Formats: sequence, structure tokens, C-alpha cells
Amino acid sequence: MLEVLSTYHYIIIFSSVIIVSYFFSSFSKKSGVPSVLMLIALGIIVNIYIPFQDRFGFILEVLGTVGLILIVLDGALGLKLLRSKTGIILKSLFVSLITLVGTSYISALFLYYFFDLPIIHSLLLTVPLSILSSAILLPSIDSVEEKKREFLIYESTFSDIIGIIVFVTTLSFINPTTESSEVYGFIVSDLIGTTVFSIVISCFLIYLFQKLKGQAKLFLLISVLMILYAFGEMLNLSSLIIILMFGLIINNYKLFFRGVFFKLIDDDEKISEIIDDFKIVTLESAFVVRTFFFILFGWSIKISDLFDLKSFLIGLSIVTVIYLVRSITLFVFSGTFRFNKILPELFLAPRGLLTILLFYAIPKNLIESDINFEGVFLYVIIICCLVMTLVLISEKKKLEIQEAEDFEILDPVDKEEELVK
Repeated sequence: MLEVLSTYHYIIIFSSVIIVSYFFSSFSKKSGVPSVLMLIALGIIVNIYIPFQDRFGFILEVLGTVGLILIVLDGALGLKLLRSKTGIILKSLFVSLITLVGTSYISALFLYYFFDLPIIHSLLLTVPLSILSSAILLPSIDSVEEKKREFLIYESTFSDIIGIIVFVTTLSFINPTTESSEVYGFIVSDLIGTTVFSIVISCFLIYLFQKLKGQAKLFLLISVLMILYAFGEMLNLSSLIIILMFGLIINNYKLFFRGVFFKLIDDDEKISEIIDDFKIVTLESAFVVRTFFFILFGWSIKISDLFDLKSFLIGLSIVTVIYLVRSITLFVFSGTFRFNKILPELFLAPRGLLTILLFYAIPKNLIESDINFEGVFLYVIIICCLVMTLVLISEKKKLEIQEAEDFEILDPVDKEEELVK
């Protein structure tokens, strides 16, 4: 069927997908239902009528990688490094680290004891399932309280980076020719070296960026960042740190360009305008890439996986571990065991883009089993997204009630002003 479509048909299809995705996003803000869930559902519907073809598999991987870069960059561009934020940054770092390690290890033990899967191979599967999805979370939490929303932004960004590092480390341990000490040494040197390189190259790019003339330099900069990321991945470096550090530095350039280095900034006002434009370009690009990735992912899902009871039960067990570990960790770091203190962030733990990418990166010979792991991953993603949907709908209703109550106590003049807005 696809072979008979003309160029104009494809243009209409691609444009229509963007329009539909826009309305999904608008509906998401009003209802609390994540737009990503609707995109996946749309892809599944397409799959019913037009079966997915393997030749589109590489497109899914490319879109996922580009989407990951843009989403982390977009998240970093929204973070301000202030002394007053030190506590929330450290809290989100430790929560993301503990929940990821705890969830992946306990889930791996579950697969090891009940399904006789080697522990190291089990970890290779459970690490991706333990990563919080910034691609799904960040566009969906507008109705969440500001302080908790900020915590979730930091946590999901850290989860992406730590998840990739742990996944690559696990793959390294599977190689029997590599000594453990060499692996640990590589990880430490990789993190330190990549961070230092990221800071240097980011400062250089910002300095060079303001010198460029022309109208297309924003996408030029994004292209340079993607090339740096690709080269870093080819060298087995934690290149996502480059993207994170660049976003943090450009959004907090006054913090990094201080003293004599501030003289490198030619026009402070011009830099601020360029940063605002760069944020818009990044946000819009992430929206387009995310749209096509999740529709393609939904399209690639085997319908039979949706009716696999064994996969469902395993997926449900891993989801239980996810929320159990997350609740204990949040209780500890909140300093209280009052359940309402860790809501709604307890249930805002979707799995998505990076989980899918890392699953496809696992060598198939390492996960040979009678378990349908594609179905397991699908169920974990869907269940976590559905739970998040229910919580966000509830939060949306609470916000509307609160706004209505606040409106009622306003003076008549203030009410008229609010209605005009």
C-alpha cells in the first residue's frame, strides 16, 4: 500500500500528523492525558490497517536518539543554577540514582529467581525499565505544583544520564576479557573527562555562537551538538553529559562567564535574545521528533504482544517494584512517612523513549528466552503511562477547584480583570 503513495500523499500525511499531534497536546493540557499515550495509540491503530515494515526500524532508532538529545537539551535550558536550588538538585540526583539502581537490581533478582535468567543479563533488561522518561514526563506536568515540577525535571534528566552509564557499564561486565577494575576506572575517567570537555566545548560554542552572522545559526548549533553526541557515543563516552552541560551553561552563562571571562560576552542583551530564540527552536524541534517517534513506536508494536498474559504478569510485577522502590526512596528523602507528601510525584514515573532505545541496543543473543520481552517492555510502558494519566487528571481537577475557590474570594474589580484575561 505504501508503495503506491506519491510525494504529495506523504506531504499530506506528515503535515496531518503534526496537526493531530498539536491537538493532542492541547487536549493533554486540558485533560491531563499525556499526548504521548495518544500518539502511541494512534500508531497501534495504523498498525491494524497497515502492518509495520522492518525497513522503518532504523528510522525509529534515529528519531529516538535525536529526540533524546532535544528533550535533554530542552530540559537543561529550563534549569537555573542558583545557590537556593542546591538542595533540590542534590535530592533529585540521589533519588534518581537510588530508584534506578534499586529498581533494576530487585527486578533483575525477580527474573533470576523465577525465570532462571542470568543475573547480569537480567540487569541488562531491567536497567532500561528503571529509567524515568523525560520525553513523556516533561511535556505533561504543567498542572503539577512548581516546586515538585522542578524536582521532576531534574530527576528525569539525571535518570536519563545515569541510566545510560549503568546500561553501558552492564554491557562492559558481560565482556569476560574486561577486568572489573578496568571497567570502574573507565567509568570514573569517562565521567570526569566528559564533564570537563563538556564545560570547555560549551563555553567555546557560546563564544563562537555570538560571533556568527546569518539567520540559520540556531539549527547550525543544534547540528554541532548532535555531531558531538554521535562522536561521543561512537567512542563509548557519556556524551549525553555534553548536551546537559551545554544547556545548563547557556541558560546560566553569567554564572560561568564571570570576572575576566565575562568580557568574552560581546552583547549581554543580544545573548539573552538568542537564548530565548534557541529555547523556542529546541522546544518546537523536540515536539516534531517526539511526535513521529511515538507514532512509529505504536505502529511497530505487534498486536499479539497486547494479548500475552505472561508478559502482562511480568510487566505488572516490575511496575510494582518500580512504585515500591520509588515510594521508599521518596519517603526517606522527604523526611516523613506521610503519603500525601510524596504525591503526585510517586506515580509520575513513566517509561518511554530511552527505555525503548536501550532495549533495541541489547544484543539479541544475550536475552534469548521463552519470555516475550517486547511484550514485557510494552506493558511496563503502558501501565506506567496509564497510572500517570489517572494521577494527572486528578491533579488537573484539584487545580481547577483551587482556581475556582481563589476566584470566588477575589474582589469584584479583580474578578472582572481575571475574566478579561
